[in-house]
Amino acid sequence: MNPALRFLSRRVWLVTLAALIVLVIVNWILQPNLMTPNVIKSNLTVFLPVALAAIGQTYVILAGDIDLSVGTTAALVNVVTVTVITALGADLDAVLVGMAAGVGVGIACGLFNGVLVALLRFQAIVTTFATGILFGALALLVMPTAGGSVPAIYWRSYSGALLGIPVIYWIYAAALLVVALIAARPFIKHVAAVGGHRAAAFQTGLRTARVRIGAYVLCGLFSAFAALCLTGETASGDPLLGRTLALSSILAVVVGGTALAGGKGSAFGSVLGALVIGMIGNVVFFAKPPFEYQTLIQGLITLAALAGGVFIARRQDSRGRGLA
Repeated sequence: MNPALRFLSRRVWLVTLAALIVLVIVNWILQPNLMTPNVIKSNLTVFLPVALAAIGQTYVILAGDIDLSVGTTAALVNVVTVTVITALGADLDAVLVGMAAGVGVGIACGLFNGVLVALLRFQAIVTTFATGILFGALALLVMPTAGGSVPAIYWRSYSGALLGIPVIYWIYAAALLVVALIAARPFIKHVAAVGGHRAAAFQTGLRTARVRIGAYVLCGLFSAFAALCLTGETASGDPLLGRTLALSSILAVVVGGTALAGGKGSAFGSVLGALVIGMIGNVVFFAKPPFEYQTLIQGLITLAALAGGVFIARRQDSRGRGLA
């Protein structure tokens, strides 16, 4: 194999990074004020929920599973958070309790999915599609119509700054720190082993069910974080929030270099994938093509970004089979 391809095959996220750089340059040409602080902050704020959901989705896909309930999990977390905050008086303590309740709901949703898929051995794609409907129904029960609001301290803190640095930058930094900590633990190797060859992982004594449940719990946790960010943006409750979050998170994971079959990938690449998807939307918007062609163009650009990582990954797979 060509040395450059060999290098990239072990770091598919570099292909995603290259695509992101190209998109940023094109966007900068189309939008001259792209690199001003306010525009950078605005863009990263919009991209953040998908990036967080993609991190959680990465661990599930890396384990050879998938989670289609991410969007409705976020909706349920949103309405529970807003409802609890409103019920407790909308002060700082209420905000903290409401956020904790929302995170707890996200973890519970992930645990529920994990038990169904890993312990009861239901098919992941069908199961999480069904639980997605269930979580969406629960969100409608909690809040039948969009409404309610969070106190100003919530959305002002989210859109504000800490030590002179926008809060959303701190959230990105915290998310990447968590990704790095997980990557340094044996858990990530166990997840990749389960996704790469589940039977072999089981035969080595690895508790595959526990690993898969852990991946789903992480997915639910990061879905909750994404929902809390969306709540900071909207400052209200909406049972239909995050309708496109599941598919966007899956697309970000794949664009970021994680194999849908499992076993290969990284959450860092998924964050880059989320940024790529966001920048593609920006480029299409500021290029101002005819409205009827915008979705088509966005899809073609996304496919082009995806193709690079897939090509590198397949070259690596073919090389591995050749050596075998």
